[in-house]
Amino acid sequence: MSKRKILLALAATLPLSGCFGGSMDLFGSDTVDSSISTNTISKGRASGNGSDELTVQSAVSSADLSKTEGKPLPWANATTGSAGVVTAIQEEKGQGVICRNFSTTRHSYEGIAYFSGKTCTSGSGNWQLLSFDRQS
Repeated sequence: MSKRKILLALAATLPLSGCFGGSMDLFGSDTVDSSISTNTISKGRASGNGSDELTVQSAVSSADLSKTEGKPLPWANATTGSAGVVTAIQEEKGQGVICRNFSTTRHSYEGIAYFSGKTCTSGSGNWQLLSFDRQS
């Protein structure tokens, strides 16, 4: 084998030697480098901050029930990326308070989930979310 072929073979295999080493550290340290940070998303971010709940409440409280007539009401939350469809809204009136019971789906990175909830007007006329419970 000529000297040129040996040098060519060595030059071709030398870059591959880094792929087979146990570590890039010259001294073989196997500790985890905690200074590296990725943009991971915490598990509870989409559902833990109440943003989806408030988006659904806004859709339910602003719905004109005389026009929706039981039709599905879609909603979407640009902050969390979740979306869903309110499938039922039932309104109750009494003692100067209006309440709406509702059922909805939520499509998120966690999957599809079903929820039921209740929102009512307060004394000032603002809507308050009283419940938003995941159904099994």
